[in-house]
Amino acid sequence: MLKRMCASDTQQLAAYLESRTEDIDCDIIAKVSTILQDVKTRKDEAVKDYTQRFDGIVMDELRVAREEVETAAARADTFFVESMKKAKENIAYYHNAQKQNGYLLQKELGIYLGQRVLPLDSVGIYVPGGRAQYPSSVLMNAIPARIAGVKRIVMITPPAKDGSLHPNIAAAARIAGVDEIYKVGGAQGIAALAYGTQSIASVDKIVGPGNVYVAAAKKLVFGKVDIDMIAGPSEILVIADAGAPAKSVAADLLSQAEHDPMASAILVTTSEALITAVEEELEKQTALLPKKEIVEQSLQAYGTAILCESMEECLAVSNAVAPEHLELMVENAMEYLGMVRHAGSVFLGYHTCESVGDYFGGCNHVLPTSGTARFSSALGVDSFVKKSSYLHYSAQALQAYGANIIEMAEQEELQAHANAVKVRLKS
Repeated sequence: MLKRMCASDTQQLAAYLESRTEDIDCDIIAKVSTILQDVKTRKDEAVKDYTQRFDGIVMDELRVAREEVETAAARADTFFVESMKKAKENIAYYHNAQKQNGYLLQKELGIYLGQRVLPLDSVGIYVPGGRAQYPSSVLMNAIPARIAGVKRIVMITPPAKDGSLHPNIAAAARIAGVDEIYKVGGAQGIAALAYGTQSIASVDKIVGPGNVYVAAAKKLVFGKVDIDMIAGPSEILVIADAGAPAKSVAADLLSQAEHDPMASAILVTTSEALITAVEEELEKQTALLPKKEIVEQSLQAYGTAILCESMEECLAVSNAVAPEHLELMVENAMEYLGMVRHAGSVFLGYHTCESVGDYFGGCNHVLPTSGTARFSSALGVDSFVKKSSYLHYSAQALQAYGANIIEMAEQEELQAHANAVKVRLKS
């Protein structure tokens, strides 16, 4: 069931995984560009028109009233709500440790310089609608923003078929501390967040997953606002030793495969016997899954097994892939953590399945995909702050170093820059 690849051919593996991520189609870019410009021009009227066209809902008001949020949230399952509250505690505990302070440095002659760490004023969170509901993403996006000090957290989500707000999404928004909710989705929702309308004030950053139209819209508004990332298909890489339970390894591979036919599940191990046992388990467990069809497509296209001679070789393969999720399903997993160079998030030991991190453990589940863990990080408190420097030179300091500054400006033929120093030295 799993495609076999050679551990030494990491270039082939990288190309194989990159084939999942294609540039957004030009026709989609053109359609989304039109929607963005229309919303920029006609504002609420355009948003309502697109909501009627794409979602089949006539919207009188885009903002969800507090009473509607309360009513919807009250319909959520009690145990589910309690589970989300416990998850919030874990997420807050982890992300509170990420908070940074500014600093002040003092030098001679009345020189001081420093850095301030400032929260963004406002953030927009996109929450997908349609067939899937992801209340956990509300927690993962909103809680770090609140900890960072963001004052205004806005959530947009497409209306349900009956025009309502999903109870689980409403409950998650209440728990996470979302300030405003609007029933609007798609590219028109991203446009509203970026440019503002009569009902929706613009934000400084847009985060959250969505379909290809949402991804295209985020890509096009970047620069007007910041965005989190353009996420590719999900992926998991499991490094397993001979002692890893085949049943658990298979279950974890399937937990990613059920996301999307383009999701990839990779097993890297030193045990041929484990590969055989995992393949048997994959067949058994797949047959019982509600999303069997998606899982089978994913495994057929991107399910992979790689046999290595040592744990060091296993980790070299993983670092070449730079997976979104990396499970070290090995004995004494902590001993190998230092050898991991590139991974969005790492799950240690036989019992830490990726699902723990997705929902409850506290680490963020918004992670870099498609090898971008080589240079980017998980969503966190840093994603919702900016850093601003400051500097002070006294008259004595400028007198001491003015000639150096003038020389550097004149070497770049920027005489006005040099003159800004000269006029102070003459006075």
